[in-house]
Amino acid sequence: MVTVDLADVITFESGANVLPPDDLVSRALRAVGRDARVGVDKRIPVGAGLGGGSADAAAVLRWAGCDDLALAAQIGADVPFCLVGGRARVSGVGEVVEPLAFEERVFTLLTPPFGVSTADVYRAWDRMSGPARGGGPEITPAGDGANDLEPAALMVEPRLAEWRDRLGDASGRAPVLAGSGSTWFVEGELPGDGRRVVRTVRMDGIR
Repeated sequence: MVTVDLADVITFESGANVLPPDDLVSRALRAVGRDARVGVDKRIPVGAGLGGGSADAAAVLRWAGCDDLALAAQIGADVPFCLVGGRARVSGVGEVVEPLAFEERVFTLLTPPFGVSTADVYRAWDRMSGPARGGGPEITPAGDGANDLEPAALMVEPRLAEWRDRLGDASGRAPVLAGSGSTWFVEGELPGDGRRVVRTVRMDGIR
């Protein structure tokens, strides 16, 4: 996993939290036993597979001075990585984060005007008996650089295929799904036509 230069803006003020109880920010506040009026200026699209909610929860943990990765994993599987940031190999249920050397890379994202339910994708993934990739009745194992969740996401939201093909046609490369969707990405810089170019970010302590 890698951190890129796309982020929500989080503000903290005295007062009570007014976000929904199941919001990851609310869950993070409860996890650290704190309360605050948290403002979230969304820059990361919702339901896009880019970890925006997890990054927001990690921001709450940093604000509270909490660096407990096991606690972070109880909030969400991607929260521990977002708490560490940079570039890392993640295992377990997200709580094992192995920092890796920084690599300067550029990616082009294409996010459809709809999100995908992570819970629905994982339920579909379970029905498909776990990691798999392909189309039709024959499903082949995922290769290096692939996202095992792609077939399940396409089953849940078939419109994803159109957006995958748009980015593939424009870039001449095979797009990869970010997380459980709905964003597709390719490596390289290809601005324009609704696409967003992002760059990896070096985090403190990561070399």
